[in-house]
Amino acid sequence: MANVGVVALRYAHAFAGVALKKGLDLVAARQQMADFAVLFESNPQLREVLMDPSIANEQKLNVLDGIAARLGMMREVRNFLAIIMDHQRLGDLNVILSAYDQVADLDLGVTEAEVSTVHELNGEDRAELEMQVAKLAGTRIRVAYKLDSALLGGAVVKIGSTVYDGSVRAQLEQMKRALLSA
Repeated sequence: MANVGVVALRYAHAFAGVALKKGLDLVAARQQMADFAVLFESNPQLREVLMDPSIANEQKLNVLDGIAARLGMMREVRNFLAIIMDHQRLGDLNVILSAYDQVADLDLGVTEAEVSTVHELNGEDRAELEMQVAKLAGTRIRVAYKLDSALLGGAVVKIGSTVYDGSVRAQLEQMKRALLSA
């Protein structure tokens, strides 16, 4: 059987191709898929119905259509989910969505960044930091924030495999090395 990651990338690329061809809003499409995924994960009865091979596909499609209408889903998103369901891949939905995020980020020119701080940042500080991180990355960014109690202050930013350490600890270490070498 094929690796789930490889299969997920195939689905992600397929949907990205449709989205590009149809001129869909990639962010809105992703949000609609995420909304469905949350509903699917949080509702055991829904999972049971949509994943049960003994239930006719037509009945499953009726359930999906009801959900699509309630969520205001784009037709293309509904069709994509129907294909995943028909191919019995709903159990891999989160992996497929993660792969789609990567593909969509490439299409949108978005880079993932991870920012670690010792405490939560307010909206103004986040906006300023994200602007600086975008300059470092040279692209639009999506930031995931983490709290790190080991930091004394400042922030550590990871973009891809590059780490920018603006923490107080790193600054103290740098001063220590300068003093020892003087």
